[in-house]
Amino acid sequence: MKIVLATHNRHKVEEIRNILSDPSFVRTSLPLELLSLDNFPEIGEIIEDGATLEENARKKARTVFEKTGLLSLADDTGLEVDALDGRPGVYSARYAGENATYEGNNRKLLGELKDVPFEKRTAKFRCVISIVGNGIDEVAIGEVPGRILDEVRGKNGFGYDPLFQPHGYGISYAEMDPDIKNKLSHRAKALEEAKEILTRLPRT
Repeated sequence: MKIVLATHNRHKVEEIRNILSDPSFVRTSLPLELLSLDNFPEIGEIIEDGATLEENARKKARTVFEKTGLLSLADDTGLEVDALDGRPGVYSARYAGENATYEGNNRKLLGELKDVPFEKRTAKFRCVISIVGNGIDEVAIGEVPGRILDEVRGKNGFGYDPLFQPHGYGISYAEMDPDIKNKLSHRAKALEEAKEILTRLPRT
């Protein structure tokens, strides 16, 4: 089964590939050939202008399916911080500006939380995955609660991983072994649900 991942982000592609190849996430065998937007340069940039994570995920998946005719999978992920009324949320990837870097986003988040004590730095990561293809247009959602640390910790992962400490753990996502993170992360939870959807599709 060919699936186009609607992203150019190599970190995200690698993480999704690792999660989908883990047999613990599905009860039956599901051979996959994963492609990304790097395989389809003619598609160009897909503007994420939706008001919600679901709108962005659906727009990306539907656009890629329309242009390739292949089953498409797109995700949009947001970090929602309670002390910031749910920000950065849908703007997580560009929180520090349109050309924001991971480091810039993290600096802005730390600055906004500098006077907030750790016990009140509750947050959650949400991942919304849209799967679009012939006769299919479905969404899978994964969430992980945690807290925002007061400094970046760890060198694994990407995005806000060095600042996010999931509940039940004393380390950040970025301090975790990738195999461990790939079993408990918000994206892993959404992909677990997504893979159950994929197993119901005809093999092509």
